[in-house]
Parts: sequence; structure tokens; C-alpha cells
Amino acid sequence: MKRVLFMLLLVICASPIIAQTTDSIPRLDPKTRKVLNSQDQAAYQLGLRYADPIVAKTKLYELMVRNPEDLRYPELLAGLYFENNQYTSAALVAMDILSVNDKSVGALEIAAYSLEQVGALDRALPHFESLYLLTGDNFSLYKSGFIQYSLKRYDEAMNSANMLIKNAKAEEKIGFNTTEGVTQEISMKAAALNLKGMIYLDQGSKPEAKTAFEEAIQLDSNYELAKENLKKAQ
Repeated sequence: MKRVLFMLLLVICASPIIAQTTDSIPRLDPKTRKVLNSQDQAAYQLGLRYADPIVAKTKLYELMVRNPEDLRYPELLAGLYFENNQYTSAALVAMDILSVNDKSVGALEIAAYSLEQVGALDRALPHFESLYLLTGDNFSLYKSGFIQYSLKRYDEAMNSANMLIKNAKAEEKIGFNTTEGVTQEISMKAAALNLKGMIYLDQGSKPEAKTAFEEAIQLDSNYELAKENLKKAQ
């Protein structure tokens, strides 16, 4: 894992903007370009149809080189890498897209979740924060808060948790794995209260932590994680 992170950081520091990679390639006349694009798009679709991601990715690379100004192709490539659990590649492509368009929600999502998957939490966090600012999505805010907590940025994490407690909608749910390996759907507000309790617990404030965990359980009486955390606060 450390080697993967080192390689990722190395490539990130040297990563060029997408359009710069094709500056030295002669441009085709529009008619030829259109024909080749149509052929490669058809081959890409066939690669997907026949579950051959290698062919699909190869055709996307050819389309990217031929159409450096068109972000559709790197967006598809980032998605393909992500779907195939190639998180380092997905993150690198997504961050190149963001260097051109920092408001691409799809690229922000892929960058955030991919960087989280490879353990680069400090790099994933700004993307989750940007997602929340752009979309108002409370799940992105929860992810931001949890990563802030994991990085011991407690003031920021507490602010995120309090925002969620205030703004979470009654119907919003988030999934947590139980000790039996079953996914338990919990209300976003209860999850935020549990997160708040965890922050207090880390800071040695057991009475405040206990109150937060108890409030979480009041909202979701079967909230297993909050019950386990409450025992730590006794």
C-alpha cells in the first residue's frame, strides 16, 4: 500500500493537463477525424458489450489523443477504471479532468472515492468538500466529516457533524456494516450524532460523547455502532 501511495503521489506531482499531452501530434482534417472517431466509438461500445475493458480503454485513449479538447472521453475512462477497481488510475484521470474543469461533479466523485480507496485521505478530503459545496449532498458532507475525524481535524469534523445534525432530512439514510456483516440503514442525523460522539470520545470528553451516542440511539434504536460506542463512553 505504501508503494502504491508513493507512486500515486509521484505521478500526481508530475501529471500534465490532458490537452497538453497531444500538443505535438498533427491534427487530422475534420472528415478523417470524424470517420476515425466513429470507428473508435463503435469499437468502444463493442468492448463494453463483450465485457472487454481493455479494448474499451484502448479506444478511449485513442479518442482522447485525437480529441484532446473533449472531456467526455477522459470522463468515460475514469469511470471505467473506477468500475474495475483500478482506483489509482481512476484518480489520476479524474484529477486531470479537474485541472481543466474543477466543477465536474463526476470527476470530483471519482477522485474523492478513488483516493479514499487507496488510503490518500488528505487528498480525498478536498474533493468531498467540493462535492458538498457544489451539490449540497449530505452524504458528501458526512464523508468530509468522517475523514476530518480520521485525520484528527476535530474542529472541522465537529462543524461538519453539527451541520448534518441541523440539515439532514428525515428520509436520508446511510449504510453501516454490523458485526454480522449485514448492512444497516441508519438515518443521516443519527449517523452525524454518532460521529459527534466519536469526536468527543477521541478528545476525552466522555459525558458529551455519551449524550451524543444516546441521542443517536433514540433516533435509531437498533443502531449497533452507536450502542458499541456508548459502552466506550461509560
